[in-house]
Amino acid sequence: MFKAPRSAWWLATGFGSGYLKPAPGTWGSLAGVAAWLGLVWIIRGWALPAWVFFAAPLALTLMAVWAADGVVQETGQKDPPFVVADEWAGVWIALTPLLFTSTLQPQPWSLWAARLVAPFLLFRLFDIWKPGVVDRSQHLPGGWGVVMDDVLAGLLAALLVWPLDRWLGAQSLLHPELWR
Repeated sequence: MFKAPRSAWWLATGFGSGYLKPAPGTWGSLAGVAAWLGLVWIIRGWALPAWVFFAAPLALTLMAVWAADGVVQETGQKDPPFVVADEWAGVWIALTPLLFTSTLQPQPWSLWAARLVAPFLLFRLFDIWKPGVVDRSQHLPGGWGVVMDDVLAGLLAALLVWPLDRWLGAQSLLHPELWR
């Protein structure tokens, strides 16, 4: 019998957040947002290059496929509800546009909250609704089938987050006034 490494279980369950009830996918997504905020703090604190912001969700996606595949093989379940590494990957993708916008003026707390809540809610909407290709991607084998629907839900959310964030008053990080 196949036995997934302990590290695969930790990653697949979102460091235990996938065991929270009810709605482990929502809890896992919230834990993913918290982890994303921590990662942003680390990356910005160390002044790492911008490409790291794109590499992190991609690396997490690949690790989530590996971890989910191991857990799927061990349990024999197609997409166990406690596997939430896929939610982490999807919500990180949905949040990525926020890294490339900023506000020129100090903003109220409510705007910052809206900037985080909107990607989370859009991601959850697309993850639950599973429109078109998002649903079809679940039929991929093993860990790819577990993870790709969330990655695509995250991409759909990100496509809406970028213009929404700009509408809420954010500017591109490439805006010259941000660098004065």
